[in-house]
Order: sequence, then C-alpha cells, then structure tokens
Amino acid sequence: MPSLDGRRKTKRRGGFVSKTEAQTALGTVLEYERTGIVTDDKQTVAAYLTDWLRDKSLALKPTTAALYRDYVTKDLIPGLGTVRLDALNHHHVMMFIGDQLDRGRGKTTLRRCVATLSSALTDAVRQRRLPHNPARYAVVPRPPKYEPACWSPIEAARFLRYCHNQDDPLADLFEVVIGTGLRKGEALALHWDDISLTDHVAFIRYTLTNVNNTKPVLTAPKTKSSRAWIGLSDRVVAALRNQLIRQPGREFVFSRRDGKPLRPEYVLHHFHQLAATAGLPKTRVHDLRHFAATTMLNSNVPLAVISRAMRHSNLATTTDVYGHLLRHVAHDAADVIANALDTADAARRVEGDHTAIT
Repeated sequence: MPSLDGRRKTKRRGGFVSKTEAQTALGTVLEYERTGIVTDDKQTVAAYLTDWLRDKSLALKPTTAALYRDYVTKDLIPGLGTVRLDALNHHHVMMFIGDQLDRGRGKTTLRRCVATLSSALTDAVRQRRLPHNPARYAVVPRPPKYEPACWSPIEAARFLRYCHNQDDPLADLFEVVIGTGLRKGEALALHWDDISLTDHVAFIRYTLTNVNNTKPVLTAPKTKSSRAWIGLSDRVVAALRNQLIRQPGREFVFSRRDGKPLRPEYVLHHFHQLAATAGLPKTRVHDLRHFAATTMLNSNVPLAVISRAMRHSNLATTTDVYGHLLRHVAHDAADVIANALDTADAARRVEGDHTAIT
C-alpha cells in the first residue's frame, strides 16, 4: 500500500474462513486503492464518530454541537458503534431505525439522529474514506406535520390586554414578539444598542438559546438572512419605551433583576400560564411568529414583503410554511385570467359593432 515516504507497505490481514473470502477482501482493498479511497479496516463506527464529532464541533453553534453530541454518544455509538466503518451498510442503518422505533423513539428525534449519522458519513465520503453513504437512502417514517395553532387578532389583542391589566413584567416582551414576528430567542437577545426608537428600527444581531436546556448562550440568528434590520410599529415602540422605563440602564432589553437575559424556558412557562388564565387556546411562543405572518397574509400583504419581514432565507420558505393560507392569492390569479378574457371579448364585440355600422 502507498505511504507518505513513497515506499509501499505490505498490508496483512488474516482470519478468513475460506480462500474465496480472502480474495473478496483483497479485491475490495485493491478497488479502494484504485479509486483513491483510504480506509482503515480496523476503525469502528464509534471511533470514527468520536473523531468526527470533535472536529465538527469546531464549526457548529454550541446548541447544535450539544444535540449532535447527544445523538452520537447516547444513540449512534450504542447502536452501531461496534460495526467496522468500512463494513457499515444500509441494512445496519435500517436495523438501527427499526430498533429505535420498537423502543418507542419519537419520529422527529429519530429523523434528526439519522440525519446526524448521514452528515457524518457524507463527510467520510468527501474525505475518500468511504465509497458511498450507507445512511443516505435510509427511510425514517415522517412525523405528522405540525399545524400552528394561531390565535386570531381578537384573541391576541385579548391576551395583550390581559397582560397589561395584570401589569405583568413580560407584557412588553409579548407586545414586541407579536408586533414584529421575532423568534423567542431573538427577542430575548435584543440589546438596546441595536434599537433606534426614533427611527422605528431594530437590528437582529443575536439569538438566545439554551445548551442542554441549562446554559443560555448568545449565538448568531438562525440563518444568514435572519441577521437583518426590522421595522417597528408605533405600538411596538411604545412597548419598548415602557420597558426602558421599567428596566433602565440595562444592556438587554428584557432581563432579570441581575441584568442577565431571561431564560427561554421561564418565558415559555410564564406565557402558558398567562394564556391559560386569560382563557385562551394553548399555543407556543413561536406560534406568535406565525400569527404575525398569517395576519399579514389575511390582509393581502404581498408574499415577497412578508418573506422579507419574517427574514426567511428565500421566498420558497415562506410559501412552504404559509402556502396553505394563500387562498386569496389563488382567487386573485383566477380573477386576473377571467378579467383578461372578458376584456378581450368586450373589445371584440366593440370591433364587431363598429364593422357592422360601417
């Protein structure tokens, strides 16, 4: 086999039960050498994933790295770790998936776990350590699609009135989230330095997330397009001015008494308590973002404008998430076609009448 010093080294392996099996193994090694694949037939999936996770974590957000670490150490290594990397195949992956489903593993979590494995194996292919990705075509049952339980404008206004009547300390936070469509973490990471109340704008520079649901950290927003300026309505500006009076001299717009940002799980639990006490349907804080988008859609705001306001990566994302709500767009499109045909018919009749007269 080739080596860094230019000298070919002999690779010896034994333990084969027959000459045919040994010749098959030799053929595989020679084929790998011919196609430029460098493999270690002693490396296990566990050893590879451990090395991959160490290197991959350098380029990941802390929260993503923590999720990958859980999937690798708690699921993938216990389930597939003893298999040699170069022997791993589609059947192994499907057996792992079946075993996880039999144990009652959630479909969403399982899909993310297998996606982590596929990402690791794709890197192995790119590094010429595997000829193909055994997890690429693995079939994982899709979980039921989540349908946001959006409040109506009447319900949202009722919730905000209740918060203000109770003089709740998070009333202004919910005004900002509902009035801008910000993600929860983006609202909690707002700094006063990134807001201009005079110009009615704010720059979304960070998002606040929890690593392992315990350690809050500031990271970049969800996507590149999420890091952008947003407009602020008079109502939102009024809420921010009120918050500035409530908590003056703070770095974060919304913070605890010690100046540190609010914990996301506290905001979620407090929101659920307020909604229940106000007699409103249960929903998620993130669904307030969906409320903002659907309210704009129902007011016939152009989809491109909504996409920009929600800071989606592209227009397709907005269509995928909210396309089922675009009934008025379908009607408008059909009406445009009908109006064009009616106009053409009317013009033809006028032309015919003119010809008859002459």
